[in-house]
Amino acid sequence: MIVVERIDPQGGTAHRIHIRGHEIVADMSATDGHDAGPDPHDLYDAALGACKAMTMLWYAQRNDIPVEDIHVGVVRDNSQERQGVYKLTTRIAVTGPMSDEQHDRLIAVAAKCPLHKLMAEVETQIETIAVPRVGDPEGA
Repeated sequence: MIVVERIDPQGGTAHRIHIRGHEIVADMSATDGHDAGPDPHDLYDAALGACKAMTMLWYAQRNDIPVEDIHVGVVRDNSQERQGVYKLTTRIAVTGPMSDEQHDRLIAVAAKCPLHKLMAEVETQIETIAVPRVGDPEGA
């Protein structure tokens, strides 16, 4: 389970995200928050870039493709988000003494990473449940 909790209940907009034994701080950007960490859109976009990079590396390691570096840039166009279109463009640079065919296979594999599929092909269903408040007689 991932847990998100407010860092400073007295002020600020930053939240600490607990994922297994890891912690990440997320915040709203400087216009609305204090920019103490990436905002939720940044984390969503970064998850795609990280997934593409790790999927390519995993594939390269299992297929003896000599990869030295992988860089994935993610550019967001959310200008039509309210109309239902959230566009992410990824730019991938892979270096190493590989053939053109191996390079092309890695780029094709990037498009098949689990998060790319999740974001583009899967219907996500989200359920929001309110937990009883502390001291609430119905929750006691």
